[in-house]
Formats: sequence, C-alpha cells, structure tokens
Amino acid sequence: MYRCRLILSAFLIYVLPTAYSAADAGDAIGVAMDDFSYTDTSAEPANQTAAHERRLSAFMAALRRDIGADGRYRPVPSAQDGAAFKVIGGIQKTSTLVQWAKVAVIDVGARKVVMDKLYTFRGDNDESWERAGMFVSREVMAALATPAPVALAVFEFELEDTTAASAGASATSDTSYLAEVTGSVRDALGQSGRYRIVDVSGEAVKARALRDCGGCEAAIARKLGADQSLIGVVRRVSRTEYTLGFQVRDARTGAVLARGDSGLRLGADYSWKRGAVRLVSDRLIESR
Repeated sequence: MYRCRLILSAFLIYVLPTAYSAADAGDAIGVAMDDFSYTDTSAEPANQTAAHERRLSAFMAALRRDIGADGRYRPVPSAQDGAAFKVIGGIQKTSTLVQWAKVAVIDVGARKVVMDKLYTFRGDNDESWERAGMFVSREVMAALATPAPVALAVFEFELEDTTAASAGASATSDTSYLAEVTGSVRDALGQSGRYRIVDVSGEAVKARALRDCGGCEAAIARKLGADQSLIGVVRRVSRTEYTLGFQVRDARTGAVLARGDSGLRLGADYSWKRGAVRLVSDRLIESR
C-alpha cells in the first residue's frame, strides 16, 4: 500500500493546482478514475497474472458503471478534464486468502481527501472480487455525496471590555485567553469536516477592530481564497461575567450568513474558550 500512498501524495501536489473549478461543472458532477494498481506479494507458486487482470478489469468496470448509473455523476477521462472528484486506489494480495484494497476519493476543487480507507477482503475468486467491488462501490458513492468543506477564514477573536480593567498583567492575560479562544474555535470547526480553515496569519488586520469595520472582513477573506469569514467578540461585563458573539459572512457578497450570541455567562477569563467552542458548535456544526 506504500505505492498507493505515494500516488495520492503526488496527485495532491502536482495535479490539483490546475484541475477542476466549480465554474466548469455541468449539471452532473465529473468523476475521474484510473484503473487501480495490483500487486501480488503472496509468493504463491502459480502464476495468476491473467486471472488477476481479468478480475481487476471487471472490478473497475463495475465501479465505473455504478458511478455512471447515478444521474448526479458523469465519468470523465482525467482530473484535467472537468473532474470534481478523483478516485484512486490499489489492491494487494498478501496471502492465498487475504487481499487489501486501498481507496481514496479526492475533492479536486477543495484539494481535500474526503475518503482514504484500507479494506481487507478474503478470497481470490470471481465471487470474492465481486463482493469486494460492491462494498467499495457503496463506500465511494457515500464519499462522493459528502459536501465539500467550506473554506472559512476565522479571524482572531476580539475583546470588548466594558469594565474598568487595568492594563499591564491583565492585558497580557487577555491576549493569551483570546488566542486560546481563536485556536479552539478553529480546531472545532476544522475537525467537524464542514469547514476547511484558511490561514489568515499573513494578513495585517490588527490595525483596526474588525467588529467595527462594516463587514470589511469578508473582502479580506475573499482575498485569502476563503468562501466565508468569521469574526468573534468576547464582551467582558465584569471580572466574572461575559458574553460571546460571532458573525459569519459570505466572502463574495458580504451577506451575513449566520450569527450567534451566548447571552450572559458566569466564569473566569479562562472559561472563554469553553464558551466560544460551545457557541459555534451549537450554531454552526450541530444545528446543520
């Protein structure tokens, strides 16, 4: 399976930058799929090359037939010819009765692997190959139906302090807690699979508060290649009371797509992180 991992890495590095864009798609989604590789490391004395070639050919034909039979998809020759997805894989025979199948599905536009699995199936006859093909086909179809993650620019959370808090050590700890909030929110959204977090570290936005810039964060997010932007605010009401809020905009139009407000919460500054993660999870992840 090492060879299959190399193929996957090379595809992500060298093929995807010039491949599919959403503007090229028709009503049916293009899916490209090369023949899977086959390796026999079982050390069996009998030469089964012809039988393996025939079974692999039937395996690939059935997989392409299943994808093409679904009106949502259309087979295309390669990822350079309008494919939204690329399916690659390899099969390895490890012993007389055990074979491995490594299969990956790549969302070309999002440059994301949406499925990467290793399957084990027993037997090396027409029936066992057919059963394996049916199972892999279901798995691939499920992966194709998974929506691509939204490219989201999550900007640093900001503090709106309505108390008479002093500067110095307090300001230093505030900066640390805000960084924890931002990092934890990014992690939660990225791990959900719904979002692909866009790096905003190279963008100089600290010269002004994004919460007061009239939606300028959307244009910044678009410049960074994001689909949406998210800004968040921690509002300190007292040393032990705070509220949290966030807003998501469409990076292209600037329209507000979602917003959330926690209401008044009790807790020390170190609880900001927990409250922020709960808020975005409730409003952006678990509610959809």
